[in-house]
Amino acid sequence: MQVWRIGLGLAACALLAACGGAPRAQMTRIVSGNPAGPYLGKSKTEIIACAGLPFGSYKTSTGENLTYHYSGAGPVPGAAPEEKKKGVFGGGKKEDKDYKCVATLNFENDRLVSVNHAPRNAVSPYATKQDKITKERIPVPMPEPCSFSLPQCSPSQ
Repeated sequence: MQVWRIGLGLAACALLAACGGAPRAQMTRIVSGNPAGPYLGKSKTEIIACAGLPFGSYKTSTGENLTYHYSGAGPVPGAAPEEKKKGVFGGGKKEDKDYKCVATLNFENDRLVSVNHAPRNAVSPYATKQDKITKERIPVPMPEPCSFSLPQCSPSQ
């Protein structure tokens, strides 16, 4: 009985060793992936050409970040949000009410180095609210997860 278990264990180890490299590293690469990976290294001009104008941008100590609001797989060029009319108290901010996801593209030396994306109304997994009827603390519902790609950009070679 024990012999076949040992044989089965050795066969499993041999199979994992044949994967090339550490099995955990291979599984992490397969499962988690990096959706921004194909676009890393592209210039800011290349990204704007295929993703459209960003909703906003800001300088950092090492480069610049572009922020996109989008729904679907990722930012695509489209009509820019309309400017609000300036009122007594200023204003003039961009109107953009229907987006579901936010992506921040981080550039250093004019090259894309990373992308962060999340649902528009992301909340902490620990956030709670009080139920109106039972007065108990219940978890805040999580928004649908966002995916990220640049559908109109060709991946870096």
